[in-house]
Amino acid sequence: MTDAVRLTAVRKVYGRRDNEVVALDGVTTRFGRGTFTAIMGPSGSGKSTLLQCAAGLDQPTSGSVLLEDHELSEMDETELTALRRERIGFVFQSFNLLPVLTVRQNVTLPLRLAGRRPAAGRVSAALDQVGLGTRGHHRPSELSGGQQQRVAIARALITDPAVIFADEPTGALDTRTARDILALLQRSAQDAGQTIVMVTHDPVAASYADRVLFLADGRLAGELRAPTAESVAERMTRLGAFTDERPLSRAGTNREGQR
Repeated sequence: MTDAVRLTAVRKVYGRRDNEVVALDGVTTRFGRGTFTAIMGPSGSGKSTLLQCAAGLDQPTSGSVLLEDHELSEMDETELTALRRERIGFVFQSFNLLPVLTVRQNVTLPLRLAGRRPAAGRVSAALDQVGLGTRGHHRPSELSGGQQQRVAIARALITDPAVIFADEPTGALDTRTARDILALLQRSAQDAGQTIVMVTHDPVAASYADRVLFLADGRLAGELRAPTAESVAERMTRLGAFTDERPLSRAGTNREGQR
């Protein structure tokens, strides 16, 4: 399996000298093509910083980030912007849709910004893929939260990116809608061969991934292959992320909706 993204000895430090905060401390990992990885850890463990460095949204203090054949540290901001536009998709908790644009216009925005026109039928195919084939002329305010997130996923898919980075994509959604969104991301990896890298705090969301990477204090703290909600919650408890024996989030269901 070839790598879509590879991080080598990535270190990210904020502040200077006696006021330094080490967000990432020598992280080395890789994300294979067509895989779905969840990143988890206690608050302040470096999850979002890892995602931002891997996506070229932030520059590491030291170390290497390779996305396909591109060494991000060797690219200027213009080159990084072009790379993100063409090879990377983003899905965020807040959807980030433009309210004055229709669904179709929001989906095609990355292509329009790149000066490209979508191939005939490409937008309709993307909307059909996320179950919104009849909503192309609606505006975001006319959609539910789950439908807006589906638009955001279609927008991320429209450029056929190598990697989709998702930051808490189900955090603002109800349980049933969250399951639908996670299954959609899962299919994007399994069927379309996209690499999904998702930051989440939810063991149930993480159970949809092929593996879970755990961070603690800016360092890798292990991983799980073929995770279940229960095994993820147990590992997170050992890392100190969960301080009590509360039920699993999202009603303690696994990916089939069962306890």
